[in-house]
Amino acid sequence: MQESHLFEYAVIRVVPRVEREEFINVGVVLYCAKQKFLKALISLDESRLEVFKADLDCDVLKANLIAFERICAGEKDSGPIGKLDAASRFRWLTATRSTVVQASKVHPGFCKDAMETLDKLHQQLVLL
Repeated sequence: MQESHLFEYAVIRVVPRVEREEFINVGVVLYCAKQKFLKALISLDESRLEVFKADLDCDVLKANLIAFERICAGEKDSGPIGKLDAASRFRWLTATRSTVVQASKVHPGFCKDAMETLDKLHQQLVLL
């Protein structure tokens, strides 16, 4: 029987108008130290974003979301944050900020398969 491991996750949000605090869930980032897992799944539905009548540059927004994924993966072109260890990258990505791309509070749980858990959370919190 496979052992359960502690994981942490946060919902990635787009906040078109920060002053209004309205947001759209666009992804989930999940970190599991025991499984050496840090990954973000992002799905931007531009038609949902249009409901907010925000004057956002979608190309810039997409670039920021791609950077989020690259930092998770620790890719060479992800800048100085991407060079940190996985725990530090997760903490940096989920730090409180007042920008268009934000993360929810961090939530803990237990999982046997981090990727399966990430897929399930993404389905429940972003795609539904």
